[in-house]
Amino acid sequence: MSAGSSATAETPPRPDVPTIGAPGRAPTRRYEARRNAILASAVQELNHRGLRGMTLGEVAARLDLVPTGVIYYFKNKEELASACYMRALDRFEALITDGLSETLPQAKVERFIRAFFDFKREAEEGTAERIAIFSDVRTLNAAAVNERYVEMFRHLRRLLDGPGATRLPRLHRNARAHLLLSETTWAPAWLRDFELADYCRAAARMSAILTEGLAAPGAAWPTPRKLDLTHADDPDADASSELFLRAATELINAEGYHGASVERISARLNVSKGAFYHHNETKDELVVACFQRAFDIMWRAIRAAEQGGVCGLEVLVSFSAALVEHQLGGGAPLLRTSALVTVPESIRPALMAKFDRLSRRFASILSDGIADGSIRPVDVNVGAELITGMINAAAELHDFAPGLTPEAATDHYVRPLFEGLLSAPAGA
Repeated sequence: MSAGSSATAETPPRPDVPTIGAPGRAPTRRYEARRNAILASAVQELNHRGLRGMTLGEVAARLDLVPTGVIYYFKNKEELASACYMRALDRFEALITDGLSETLPQAKVERFIRAFFDFKREAEEGTAERIAIFSDVRTLNAAAVNERYVEMFRHLRRLLDGPGATRLPRLHRNARAHLLLSETTWAPAWLRDFELADYCRAAARMSAILTEGLAAPGAAWPTPRKLDLTHADDPDADASSELFLRAATELINAEGYHGASVERISARLNVSKGAFYHHNETKDELVVACFQRAFDIMWRAIRAAEQGGVCGLEVLVSFSAALVEHQLGGGAPLLRTSALVTVPESIRPALMAKFDRLSRRFASILSDGIADGSIRPVDVNVGAELITGMINAAAELHDFAPGLTPEAATDHYVRPLFEGLLSAPAGA
């Protein structure tokens, strides 16, 4: 039934809605059941369309309700999204608490990751409720949610602390905690390639890389080579087109596909919609161009790193450092891979295929490093995804490690993936 139907669509009876503040008035079971169903529907919409794309009408339609049936429980979309994110934060707090039941940092991290993967398996099996992904949590700009998210992040940082051990310096600790959280929340994007029975295997492979690193024991840390990521070799580069690409990329990174409307992109550049369509046939054409620009930069980094690279570790470190520095440098950022969640189905498969080719190339270089002895024997497919996740999450690193310069990001953020989240800071 469509969201606009009102003749036969069900709405909850008014007596089921508790009076806020009424003493001794507890919600009925029916009220709680309907509210939980609405939250579950909203989570699906959030995870599929993003915050900007979610509508109360679509949430209601999934339950054969009219929009007013949702408004009985949540007065607007923002309140509903806040409730979804709060539930997700509750779940993460429980997973972190589970990890903190261990004593040693490595055991804490491993238990947290295992608990998360167990939860994701249960959600896929239908024995646990799915939760909202956090990609749009800042877009909501809800003070209570933001405060709770910061509390969760501070709680998660404790997973990196040992008994009686001196804490990592603040910037190192924040950067590594952001890496751990980002790799965890990125995992569902690649878990689709695993059987449910193998989620525990995937968790073990990811834990081994995050706690022990990708580099072979005793491998000397290579100085990342400076790579030229510009497209000066492209004679057809258009300055105006680059401005549209940058504006669209920034909006999509911040607010998803639906948040980057033609009107908002145009307003960001202080131009008319007519000017937009002078340079772009359609919004989707621009979105595809944004992704293609990110692909081109990443491939340029890989090929530049491979030229003269003496081992797999050096190649991986050089292009990873260059791309993370690019993300933090204040120039045109890369489009985040998590933005794929909200793009239309008509363009998503082709873009996913291009990302998969990049991931396979990362895996191939990891294999080269294992062969030459510079990389530990690891699951190269999982390792490739963790490299992707690290680069992807660098766009938000300044929010979690304020004051971290692009030049310092290699030691604080990139190096821990190669030497382990629990390794001594560079220079210590």
